[in-house]
Amino acid sequence: MKRRDVVTLPVVLAVGGCSSSAVSPALPPQESPQMKNIVLVHGAWADGSGWQAVYDILRQRGYSVSLVQNPATSLADDVAAVDRVLARQSGPALLVGHSYGGVVITEAGDAPNVAGLMYVAAFVPDVGESVSRLVEGGSPPPVQPSKDGFLFFDPAIFPQAFAQDLPPEQAAFMAAAQLPPSAAAFEAPITQASWKERRSWYVLATDDRIIPPPAQRQMAARAKASVTEVAGSHAVYISQPKAVADAIDAAARSL
Repeated sequence: MKRRDVVTLPVVLAVGGCSSSAVSPALPPQESPQMKNIVLVHGAWADGSGWQAVYDILRQRGYSVSLVQNPATSLADDVAAVDRVLARQSGPALLVGHSYGGVVITEAGDAPNVAGLMYVAAFVPDVGESVSRLVEGGSPPPVQPSKDGFLFFDPAIFPQAFAQDLPPEQAAFMAAAQLPPSAAAFEAPITQASWKERRSWYVLATDDRIIPPPAQRQMAARAKASVTEVAGSHAVYISQPKAVADAIDAAARSL
């Protein structure tokens, strides 16, 4: 895929040769930020509405916050969705991605107005890597493929695998309302790793049952990302919105 031409259960990620990165504490809100634009990108099996609490906190702190709704039909389509939102920003933006959204922002982060990248319990691939490549060798995720190539997360397993720190009713609703990605989106390798040219940060979910915390740490270290650890599930941005918003706020202020 040429960038501008279109463009679980616990899993073990094939990311090697990385050391742990230092932990950066979240900072309390201070004066009005200089870098105003935040763009939030959701991952697989959830849509942009999961960011609402983070959105509300950041808006209260003076940010202009935009959300991308990935079609999840292909990596190229998802990158194009991010491009459209970035094109609407006035000035530089901090691009934030959760889970599979980390793959999307890694590919989309070359836009000239992207000032930095924030990964939230997310994949951080290098050139040639895909979600499928990163999870090779781990336990297969509990997905139920549709006839037309979309991957539904087993709703019976979803609450305890994806969002065990949310109220059971909320996690069950998320399972019923899930946005399945296409298998093609998970198989598509990225053509560029924007974290090599942009400053990056990482929110590491210490209770994540989808992307194991050691794998998150390895990917963050490889990208030389500043790490904030938050006690939370893979849905940490929903269960711990203030901690995630604090990390985004701190990153934006440092820009």
